[in-house]
Amino acid sequence: MKNSKANVIKSGSITILGIESSCDDTSAAIIRDKVILSNVVAGQKVHEEYGGVVPELASRAHQQNIIPVVDRAIARAGITKDEISAVAFTRGPGLLGSLLVGTSFAKG
Repeated sequence: MKNSKANVIKSGSITILGIESSCDDTSAAIIRDKVILSNVVAGQKVHEEYGGVVPELASRAHQQNIIPVVDRAIARAGITKDEISAVAFTRGPGLLGSLLVGTSFAKG
């Protein structure tokens, strides 16, 4: 993600990493020039026994899932991290702890 302006000028394309972490699924997608190159979703089975989403468990699971999900999305897209021009993430609405995981990761 270094020098994203140079990546756009060099390739003429914009490649975006999108991160979603508003509730209980951790998702990452790579989009280049309006084409979805990859989309990876990690669900959280931990909530099944409670009959609903437990916010604290959701944020902990996001912390465990975010790096592998993003790495998998990048690999499936067939790109390197240096090719990413921008990062988009869910700002809200959602569970505060879950949103903070995605926001913190996006900001690096």
